[in-house]
Amino acid sequence: MLRFPNVITAMVTPFHADGTVNYEAAVKLAETYTEQGLGILVGATTGEGATMTEEEKLHLFQVTADTLKQKNLVMANVGTNNTAQTIAFIKKAEQTGVDVLLCIVPYYNKPNQEGCYAHFAAIAKSTKMPIFIYNVPGRTGGTITADTVCRLAHDFPNIIGIKDATGDVDYATTIAANAPEGFHLYSGDDNMTVPLLAVGAEGVISVASHVIGREMDEMIAAFKQGDVKKAAKMHQQYLPFMKGVFCTVSPVPVKTMLNQLGIPAGPFRLPLTDASPEIAATCKKLLQQYGKL
Repeated sequence: MLRFPNVITAMVTPFHADGTVNYEAAVKLAETYTEQGLGILVGATTGEGATMTEEEKLHLFQVTADTLKQKNLVMANVGTNNTAQTIAFIKKAEQTGVDVLLCIVPYYNKPNQEGCYAHFAAIAKSTKMPIFIYNVPGRTGGTITADTVCRLAHDFPNIIGIKDATGDVDYATTIAANAPEGFHLYSGDDNMTVPLLAVGAEGVISVASHVIGREMDEMIAAFKQGDVKKAAKMHQQYLPFMKGVFCTVSPVPVKTMLNQLGIPAGPFRLPLTDASPEIAATCKKLLQQYGKL
């Protein structure tokens, strides 16, 4: 049975100076976060999955799963806005040993709710693997309603969770109230972690946890243990950092921070570019402010 931790790090993909994937650095990062008790999500938004080839993603899934086998939860981003293409990719991803598949709400073509239902239903029917829906309207231009999420979760037992990056407490509340028992509701925004815990979320799929993973885990653990005052205090304390890792388009700030810490995250792939001097200075200041540099 899969163990779902409080925090799943939406991991950056390290690149070499020539732009190729640094698989060795990726594995080391994944091992570091595993030692901190954090789950791993690879090849997603923070991992610049949009500019990785299918072959690169599959190899990243494989080496991460091979390294962390039986030690940690490995979630892999397989979603696209093309249902047939997603299903074909899933068939290959199934062979890599990852534990859970993350599928984004289709972007650009912006399906209505029946289209969203049909998209995820087709995916669920195509595999026995557990699936997380990823709803991030700010990036996709569309959304899947809470009612559609719950309908899918009831109809397909392998749709087991959602990464909710809507920033909408009512949305999360509706899912928590109406999804099947055991459905995994995770915040997709660091700064919404404690608010969503308060309405029934389980944890966070996090960017900030690249740097403050232990602190994020401690904050969630405090809430779950009934020490809401401590959780609130930690939320207040770390909110500037949680917001700071999004001071420009993600993953530019967090990858910049890792490089500043001497962790080989490498450059970005176009159309993302290096942090401006001002953003780099903001990142460095945040690391210093929180005693990381």
